[in-house]
Amino acid sequence: MKLDNSNGKLCAPTNSSDSIPADDDDAEEIFVPPLNFAMVDNGIFRSGFPDSANFGFLKSLRLRSVICLCPEPYPEATLEFLKASRIRLYQFGIDGCKEPFVNIPHDIVREALKVVLDDRNHPLLIHCKRGKHRTGCLVGCIRRLQRWCLSSVFDEYQRFAGAKARVSDQRFIELFDLSCLKHHPLSFSSSRKYNFE
Repeated sequence: MKLDNSNGKLCAPTNSSDSIPADDDDAEEIFVPPLNFAMVDNGIFRSGFPDSANFGFLKSLRLRSVICLCPEPYPEATLEFLKASRIRLYQFGIDGCKEPFVNIPHDIVREALKVVLDDRNHPLLIHCKRGKHRTGCLVGCIRRLQRWCLSSVFDEYQRFAGAKARVSDQRFIELFDLSCLKHHPLSFSSSRKYNFE
């Protein structure tokens, strides 16, 4: 099994032990993660929109659920992959707006967080188109639930958003009301109590 970080490009072997076998049965499968893929917490991952090149990688994660934050219809090939892999799709349509005065819908983010907090849905993947803004807002709210300091939350958001970081997204993360989720148990690794017996 090889993980390919070259964004879908195959790399030439560097020595004779890395050469590609002549027999297809002996060939190793190359796993290609989706754009901006990262682990958020145990059983929670984030990325950009996965496509067919990423199916082998996603299968290796043994996902139970996918949260899509895009409003567009889900591609048929990806729907078929999810169905064949018994992965449940939760679609929360948030418009990918570039305008600073368009509000991110709090109620939709709240419902998506409830899916994330239910560990029966884990392992799960959160994604939007590029894995930057909408995904960054949802992950930022998760980090606040984990009691991260805001500077660390914003550092992570900016790492994924890069030059396209939005002040409006960071304001949303900072001001999002988490009190509505106080009755949902936290299943994050940073909130668990470990038994060392």
